[in-house]
Amino acid sequence: MAKFLIVGLGNPGNEYAHSRHNIGFDVVSAFVLKHGGKFSSSRLAYMAEVKWKGRAFICICPTTFMNLSGKAFAYWQKKENVALENTLTIVDDLALPLNKLRLRASGSHGGHNGLKDIQAEMGTEKYPKLRFGIGNQFPKGFQADFVLGKWNPEEIPLVKLKIDACISIIEDISTIGIAQTMEKINNLVYSVEQ
Repeated sequence: MAKFLIVGLGNPGNEYAHSRHNIGFDVVSAFVLKHGGKFSSSRLAYMAEVKWKGRAFICICPTTFMNLSGKAFAYWQKKENVALENTLTIVDDLALPLNKLRLRASGSHGGHNGLKDIQAEMGTEKYPKLRFGIGNQFPKGFQADFVLGKWNPEEIPLVKLKIDACISIIEDISTIGIAQTMEKINNLVYSVEQ
């Protein structure tokens, strides 16, 4: 059975729940919920395993805090013996507008502390990433407040639409592969019909 490690990046704790920085947690939680899985508290992460179309998905939301995400990533990748190319890390991205998602088979951390830690821990940037655009509508000097802040009410319909798109992306990677999935989604602009 093909096995995949799905890693949603975020921070544990109620004060961070559903913030822009925690979109990785929200995507992985939605994927697990759709496929009837249930999280349990495990080593370095909340973990759920779901099966779909003959594939197993080990889904984790690290409890190490964002800047130490590499610890949980490395532990679960090794423990479950998942090939690096069969991992997917879902992360917020300031450099992308809210209406975009970007999937890459490898690539730099782009200054994101969670990805930076995974790269340092694994010694490579060659692992797949799904970047969830959060935009950068904040005054100079308020980046941290923006990233750790909650979505504005008018953003929520688009965020929900993109979370659903991310679930399909995870499924597509496991069936048609990352190259075809990238072709399918990287140029899309997501919008909510009024």
